[in-house]
Amino acid sequence: MGQSVREYLLTLCITAAVTYLLTGPVRKFAIVVGAMPEIRARDVHREPTPRLGGIAMFGGLCAGLLVAAHLTNLKGVFELSNEPRALLSGAGLIWLLGVLDDKWGVDALIKLGGQMIAAGVMVLQGLTILWLPVPGVGPVSLTPWQGTLLTVALVVITINAVNFVDGLDGLASGMVCIAAAAFFMYAYRIWYGYGLEAAAPATLFAAILMGMCLGFLPHNIHPARIFMGDSGSMLIGLVLAAGAISITGQVDPDAMRLFTGSVTATVHATVPVYIPLLLPLTVIAVPFADLVLAIVRRTWRGQSPFAADRGHLHHRLLEIGHSHSRAVLIMYFWSALIAFGAVAYSVNSVSMWFVLSIVGLSAVGLVLLLLPRFTPRVPHWAEGFVPPRYRRRRNRIAAAAREVAPEASCDAAAEPVGRVPAGVNGATAIGDRSRFTQQGATPGGGWEKKIRSSR
Repeated sequence: MGQSVREYLLTLCITAAVTYLLTGPVRKFAIVVGAMPEIRARDVHREPTPRLGGIAMFGGLCAGLLVAAHLTNLKGVFELSNEPRALLSGAGLIWLLGVLDDKWGVDALIKLGGQMIAAGVMVLQGLTILWLPVPGVGPVSLTPWQGTLLTVALVVITINAVNFVDGLDGLASGMVCIAAAAFFMYAYRIWYGYGLEAAAPATLFAAILMGMCLGFLPHNIHPARIFMGDSGSMLIGLVLAAGAISITGQVDPDAMRLFTGSVTATVHATVPVYIPLLLPLTVIAVPFADLVLAIVRRTWRGQSPFAADRGHLHHRLLEIGHSHSRAVLIMYFWSALIAFGAVAYSVNSVSMWFVLSIVGLSAVGLVLLLLPRFTPRVPHWAEGFVPPRYRRRRNRIAAAAREVAPEASCDAAAEPVGRVPAGVNGATAIGDRSRFTQQGATPGGGWEKKIRSSR
């Protein structure tokens, strides 16, 4: 087991390193080819940012699979299963579709068709749902058509859920990394805890997915230097769906032999994890909820479900007063709570400590949601060890304002003390973009720019 853990860690590190090293050149390439779309009204960033980050992530995926195929323990996954090749085929198609969309734009219905084709290619190569564990019944075998339709539906739902949540710097890559970590823990337990080799591909997919997200995240955290674009968001969504399909629809729950009794009892014992991973509602619960709410909201307004708007969960967090970084961290928190909570529930679903921990952490999350304007501060002696946003900068901002524009000091004093001028960050970042294109479009525009540069 120790040797396999080291091989997984090596695969993860190689994937992360290749993704990280490729992202810089990909950013320059995106700027050269003009893959920097203009800022839209629903965007949160304030200046054009290159896309095509999915090119680097796809390179990391290929590197991870290549390294794993030559390792002592992991190469058996490629010898006994065709699922890694199926994943690479589907990922290549969805990645190419995303690159075209990032550069020239692709119609929503065409993207939907491409997602279905990519899922169909994986099904043709064996990555499909063969049966479902149903509580009270046991494993239910599916016909080829039923398995194909369910697999395609799961892939499309997961891809679009991840794509919808990709609205803030570092949000999609961080949430999917959290989901992949929880998924890896579960899949690794199924493989080595119960000796089921059918769980090996899903474990490998989760490790590679973590590497892809970790390698890209340093370039994508706020303020982002590059976006993953549809070429990245659809790619990581497909990899996540492939792992869920592999372990949910191809691992026989009766082979776990948790009980010596009936198959029905075995299925009932594994339902807490198997059913959530079916759609997979635990590892991408927040993106899936955002997807459902967006479809209902747009349909209710008489719009297309694929019409873009500013009603996503991350937009609402900004509107109620959370900063960009705080909104991302809050969504990280809820994703980790749901994903790791499901994994813990699969290990011990009757522990009182587990229930109390989930309740306590949920209360903490609710408090964070209700205190959008609370910003912790540190003592003066510790300001050099924390990011600038946690330092006591009130006097420094006021002094810079008086130095640059003494006549504007009255206007500056009229604003709440310690608040950032309008149009800098927070909820104002999703408003009209015209004030960023013309200097002095708002009162005090010139000295506001100098204040920001002095921070």
